[in-house]
Amino acid sequence: MSRAKAGSMDNPRGAERFHEERATYTVASAQPDLEAGVAAIRAVVKTLKPVPGVYRMLDARGDVLYVGKARALKNRVANYTQVQGLPNRTLRMISQTRNMEIVTTNSEAEALLLEAQLVKRFRPPFNVHLRDDKSFPFILLRAEHDFPRIMKHRGARKIKGNYYGPFASAGSVNTTINALQKLFLLRSCTDSFFSRRDRPCLLYQIKRCSAPCVGRISEADYAALVDQAKDFLSGKSSAVQADLERQMAEAAEALDFETAAILRDRLRAATFIQGSQAINAQGVGDADVFALAAKGGQVGIQAFFIRGGQNWGHRAFFPTHTKDVDEAEVLSDVLLQFYEEVPPPPTILVDRDLPEGELIEQALGEVAGRKVALSVPQRGERRRLMQQAARNAVEALDRRLAESGTKAKILRELAEFLELDGVPQRIEVYDNSHIQGAKAVGAMVVAGPEGFLKNQYRKFNIREAQTNDDFGMMREVMRRRFGRAMEEDPEREGGTWPDLVLIDGGKGQMSSVRDTLEELGIEDVPLIAIAKGPHHGREGREVFHFPDGREKTLPTNSPLLFYLQNLRDEVHRYVIGAHRAKRSRAISASPLDEIPGIGPARKRALLLHFGTASKVRAAALEDLQRAPGVSEAVARKIYDFYHAGG
Repeated sequence: MSRAKAGSMDNPRGAERFHEERATYTVASAQPDLEAGVAAIRAVVKTLKPVPGVYRMLDARGDVLYVGKARALKNRVANYTQVQGLPNRTLRMISQTRNMEIVTTNSEAEALLLEAQLVKRFRPPFNVHLRDDKSFPFILLRAEHDFPRIMKHRGARKIKGNYYGPFASAGSVNTTINALQKLFLLRSCTDSFFSRRDRPCLLYQIKRCSAPCVGRISEADYAALVDQAKDFLSGKSSAVQADLERQMAEAAEALDFETAAILRDRLRAATFIQGSQAINAQGVGDADVFALAAKGGQVGIQAFFIRGGQNWGHRAFFPTHTKDVDEAEVLSDVLLQFYEEVPPPPTILVDRDLPEGELIEQALGEVAGRKVALSVPQRGERRRLMQQAARNAVEALDRRLAESGTKAKILRELAEFLELDGVPQRIEVYDNSHIQGAKAVGAMVVAGPEGFLKNQYRKFNIREAQTNDDFGMMREVMRRRFGRAMEEDPEREGGTWPDLVLIDGGKGQMSSVRDTLEELGIEDVPLIAIAKGPHHGREGREVFHFPDGREKTLPTNSPLLFYLQNLRDEVHRYVIGAHRAKRSRAISASPLDEIPGIGPARKRALLLHFGTASKVRAAALEDLQRAPGVSEAVARKIYDFYHAGG
């Protein structure tokens, strides 16, 4: 076997760093039982050397059962051949093992990092899994524009600019961005939207943007706001607030009360950000906090994210495959998988001593490119912070265990499948209906954890969109729904903003909705479009379209798919009913309805006398006057209505 040569330290987490394919080999074996498993492992041990590396145990189909790391591969793998005293969990794994794959590395720290990466990639049944597929959001101040944009960012940090994070959820980053817009009046629109403006958008009117797009602020003054925002996000919030207070006092002294009022509102936004942090993290600097709770065979881990002494949110994790695994080992595995995705801070606070803690520090230091320290707080503010995290871990696990009902499980699966930050409390579903563009109507239905909220359903009579323009109709519905929401509840405190918008349609509808909300300055409402698959049959092959162009599907027998189909079917039912009612009213309408001053009784009398509305239209003035209940003045009004100018 050849030893893999480690690559550049610039990418310590990448699998290519270890030249895996050149360092991997496979050993085949026979039927599945404990004796056969031990024999397969012994065959591998003969070829191994006492060098660092990662091993994978494979079953007869080649699926990965377990990924492990070792300081000395030969010694570690040989332990599996001594089955006396091994835990039942390990014995079950050995009995299913038929193949092994080996990857050698230059150090044990590299092996630890590769192990975490492969566990996330293969999800083996005998490894602890951190089941969290969502990348963590950051705040990004883009740098390649004269007027930098503030925005939420997920994924690889390839765009030039300043990144601040991670935040625990899209909700926490959205709340912070909204407050930062009030505080620093930075734009959040895309460059293309910025370049098209000839007048300020709604965000300027509600004092969340300084409107650099139309020259309401100079480049130098905007740059000063950007510098203040960078200071604030870097932990210098007190200095920023002191500077705002000084400016406000100077404006008031100069009797410039309009400027003083603007500065006062900005100070309130700064105070809101500070006051909204239920976790006191002053003096902690940059740190992540992890506390573990275990109950009923499940494990919950609470994480707090502290940057610059500011709380940037918290998240609970519920790792799987933790049965018969030591709690400290579970926490170690979770940390390594978590930081495979997120850059580690200088300090990581944990609630217990971890096995191989120094090795974990070394491995994470390689990822960060600087020193990373694990610490178990014993006293002071850090100890109080850890106690708060521990309480939150227990409470989160209790809530998880209490959510045993089918509906709660489906909603939790919904949040995971659609990559939401939590179980949605308000889901809005949209569709429209028309016949060749005629009598077009849009509809919104609302669902929550307890079912459909029918008193919050809404119909939209399409007024602006062109005939047969389904995308235009959807754009009009979104403009009216969310434009009104921005005006009536810009702070989103009324409980009427959705946690999820589900659109009946495909890529076109998704693009229409996404672009319309972007024009309104709304980029944080989760959007999903549900479309029938390519066969359009009864197979349940719905395709779910994400705003970034990705697509997902669900198994045809999935309860979650049935739930989402039910949401889609409900908006179908409601919009078709609204459309039929509109058509019925149009069919039953009479031309006589348009004549002012003609009530139901006179309309019936005229129709009984003449037979049809067209004969009323054609009647002479004298004939109209002879109709029962029609006076000379009313007859003149009817005649003039149909013969205006004649």
